[in-house]
Amino acid sequence: MIKTPKTLLLAALLMPSLAFGASLELPADARIEVQAIDSLTLDRDEPRRDDILMRPVADGRGSHQLPDHCVMIGDARLEGERLRVTTKAVTCIATDGADSDIYSGEMSSAAYEADGSYGVAVCQDGRCELAPDHGFELRLASDLVIEEQENPSAQINEQRRQADGAGATNPLSE
Repeated sequence: MIKTPKTLLLAALLMPSLAFGASLELPADARIEVQAIDSLTLDRDEPRRDDILMRPVADGRGSHQLPDHCVMIGDARLEGERLRVTTKAVTCIATDGADSDIYSGEMSSAAYEADGSYGVAVCQDGRCELAPDHGFELRLASDLVIEEQENPSAQINEQRRQADGAGATNPLSE
């Protein structure tokens, strides 16, 4: 019998994740569980909303994970009895101790329910209401490859760490 810690370690090693380093990378068809940041209501009078904000669900049920500190920008529209959500951009900050890496670029994906059906099932009688606690999956339409962006904060922190202790550039010297 495999003990629980070994099972968790094995699951963590086998679950695909994103590649870090000089770029953030996910394959086409990767599934990421997300939630809307704000409530969204669409109906016949307002059937479309552009520039909605979404965030990844920590330890979500998708096939892949994004860093916890991400925001995705997309569009939503009422179509039949489903809410159709697509993305167009993503910005993530991946942290490792005091260091952080910024990734920002285009993202093409569409929303699916956990059962694999296209769109988000939050509509009834021509009205869609998406609450921030309703998770759904985004499925990437193509490979996601975003190069690391320049991080001015990291450069300032590095200068502080390298300072010889004199002056205000090193707050630890006080």
